[in-house]
Amino acid sequence: MNPLDNSPGDYAGKFQTTQWSAVLLSAQSHEPGSRAALADLCKLYWHPIYTFVRRRGYNPDDAQDLTQGFFLTLFDRKSLHQVSPAKGKFRSFLLASVRNYISDEFDRERSLKRGGEIEFVPLEFESGDERYLLQPKDALTAEKIFDARWATTLMEEALRRLNQEYCQQRKKTIFETLKPFIAPASGQKLPTYEKVAEKLNASLGGVKTLIHRLRKRYSELLREEVARTVSDPSEIDAEIHALCDALIAVEGRLDG
Repeated sequence: MNPLDNSPGDYAGKFQTTQWSAVLLSAQSHEPGSRAALADLCKLYWHPIYTFVRRRGYNPDDAQDLTQGFFLTLFDRKSLHQVSPAKGKFRSFLLASVRNYISDEFDRERSLKRGGEIEFVPLEFESGDERYLLQPKDALTAEKIFDARWATTLMEEALRRLNQEYCQQRKKTIFETLKPFIAPASGQKLPTYEKVAEKLNASLGGVKTLIHRLRKRYSELLREEVARTVSDPSEIDAEIHALCDALIAVEGRLDG
């Protein structure tokens, strides 16, 4: 079962703070926390953008310039004043925006010295290029790779939040022991229930219950992350379907 494929549950009531909210807040420079909100978005979503740019044929240095320059246009806020969630999914907004940036503004942005007097958002480009080099090199389009990387970004964020919750509940050992059942490492063989039961000093029935709860909460958090990137709760299932299609298209080859 694909981890993005889960039922709606009660998420309509939880549809409150979205990525669109952060973008619209950032468009109003006088609003408290506007810059921090946009910085958080950049740190979360820079890698799908960077991967897209690299897939378009740019070398690592130029791709870094383009990615930083693109987010600088968002920080400048000029491109945000006409933004509306009614225009569609946040994923589509960013993809269309970076396409326009590559076409229209790369030459101008390249004239600026890298760094200079501009306050960049610190992004982990070194690890980003290592991860990019692991991506499939066949005829998959940059857009399809972007969508698949977007999906994995949401999955990673949901996993991070889940880890945080378990740590806050003093259940870090449980999380680390059961994590392979929701996010197995490449080539990793799942531990047997018997070994897990022995490590956690629990019964086999107790282990099954713990795994069920972990997976259920992970699915809830993942759905919340998807919900934050669309403009209306009714769009969540369609977005999940699109992201599942993207993951299937890369056939598990989106490493890193």
